[in-house]
Amino acid sequence: MVDRQDARMSKPRLLAVVGLVGLFGLLLYQFGLFIMVIWLNFNNPGTSAFMRSTLAELRTDNPDATLVYEWVPYAQISRDLKRAVIAAEDANFMAHNGVEWDAIRRAFEYNLEMADEGRSRMRGGSTITQQLAKNLFLSSDRSYLRKGQELILTYMIEAVMSKERILELYLNVAQWGVNVFGAQAAANHYFKRPAAQLNGPQAARLAAMLPNPAYYDRRGNTSYLQSRTATLMRRMQMVQIP
Repeated sequence: MVDRQDARMSKPRLLAVVGLVGLFGLLLYQFGLFIMVIWLNFNNPGTSAFMRSTLAELRTDNPDATLVYEWVPYAQISRDLKRAVIAAEDANFMAHNGVEWDAIRRAFEYNLEMADEGRSRMRGGSTITQQLAKNLFLSSDRSYLRKGQELILTYMIEAVMSKERILELYLNVAQWGVNVFGAQAAANHYFKRPAAQLNGPQAARLAAMLPNPAYYDRRGNTSYLQSRTATLMRRMQMVQIP
């Protein structure tokens, strides 16, 4: 009788131990990510999680596929591009702490409405810092678990990095074509010039491509892209850049 009771008592203890081990593993994982965020504050990445996943996908059709990517310092990126990207992706970039909860709520409500109507066009609501967290460390998966990890990384990044460093990283790892990553590669790919020499219309066009760069890389300068570029041209001078 005692042995059976001890056995019954051991199950909750075992579950408690498993839970504690899982919690410790999760905290250790988050600590490791935090160390990587600190490292990236002082070191430039040679690749990103999104670059690696994109390359793997491209190589399913073409084993010889490569990415076009070249790091360029913040000072060597056109101020027009910095303004255009903030205007397009995160107008309150300089003011928020990484996450805009109202924007997330509005995007969630909009996406529910689109789903009810059977439409696939979705809205993100992510800040530049959130997009950077996803691009550097995560996948394009839309699960709530991935979104939760993105939020944790976002607050880590904002705690460690300056706005200038965040924007520098973002402009260097953002996708701008089927296999084109970073402002320098994009400027060369589309306009045959370095990122430092981009003018206002060119910068606005690159920023307008960001929600779906591979699509516009294939389709070219569509009527929507032209309209969006004109809108950003009007907005970009009103935003503050680091």
